[in-house]
Amino acid sequence: MHNPIKSALLAYGMSGKVFHAPFLAAHKGFELTAVLERHHKNAQNDYPGIRSYDRIEDLLADASIELVVVNTPNNLHYEQAKAALEAGKHVLVEKPICTRAEELQTLFTVADKVGKQILFYQNRRWDSDYQNMLSAINEYDFGHIHEAHFRFDRYNLKLSPKTFKETPIDASGIQYDLIPHVLDQAIALFGIPEKFYKRLSKLRPESQVDDFCSIQLSYRDNLEVYVVASLVTAELPAAFRFYAQKGSYEKWRSDVQEDQLKAGIRPLDADFGNPPANMPGLITVEQDFTLTQLKVPELPSNYLGLFDAVYQTLSTGAPYPVTREQIMTQIKILSAPES
Repeated sequence: MHNPIKSALLAYGMSGKVFHAPFLAAHKGFELTAVLERHHKNAQNDYPGIRSYDRIEDLLADASIELVVVNTPNNLHYEQAKAALEAGKHVLVEKPICTRAEELQTLFTVADKVGKQILFYQNRRWDSDYQNMLSAINEYDFGHIHEAHFRFDRYNLKLSPKTFKETPIDASGIQYDLIPHVLDQAIALFGIPEKFYKRLSKLRPESQVDDFCSIQLSYRDNLEVYVVASLVTAELPAAFRFYAQKGSYEKWRSDVQEDQLKAGIRPLDADFGNPPANMPGLITVEQDFTLTQLKVPELPSNYLGLFDAVYQTLSTGAPYPVTREQIMTQIKILSAPES
């Protein structure tokens, strides 16, 4: 194995503490060395010896840092990713990468100019429920899939205390918060759509930003994919459902990694990522001209897979599974006006 890649976080709030630091610390290919903490110095309690910077300029000037994780509020992603690249760092950026296609192209151009990688943190590809659907498609002959639904639903009428999420600024609202998860999953599975239609709504009392988003992706081969995120769904529906020539599939959201990480369980712990056994994927398939319902058991999943993909790209040049074309498609859809 190559020397560990010295890595830094640009924030140590929930995303840094839960989604990034535990994996950078667990993966032998990385060394978590620095963090940006403008106010409260908390990272040292969890990772003794980590360097804490007050200013991003000082962190980026640290020549030992090779990889910077941009995990700050959405509206800061573009400028900070660009600054990190220009400082000669590889970059892993949380969704949304930016808000406009021109910004994304600029990031690609800068990365290529300085010879560094810009990689995209789409961790929900490693959710056990999404992986369950992929397993079903690989294992069973469904024939042509003609309709699919990807949903990310919550029920919370209260406005978030994180003001950047509730203020109508760049990259605010549910289409830049939850939609990038399911939109990325749909694009990863079905490819680049021929066209799309989008609707946004404000459903919570006094909401200033969209809290409902529906996107219809249309494909040439008679496939329609519906991507939906909502904060006003009291009875949670299936997260994944599709209908095909020879059967159908449905699966409720059941990945446990986020809850486990918040509870202090770590990526290398024995039970990490083990989904509940009572929430399998349900398929209905044709067998001998008879429709039969079967269960697809869920297997453990681990976001370490994403960090391993980052490591392989940076250390060996292996293709990163979240491609530039996929991310450009996502940003073009997100930045487009309602249909």
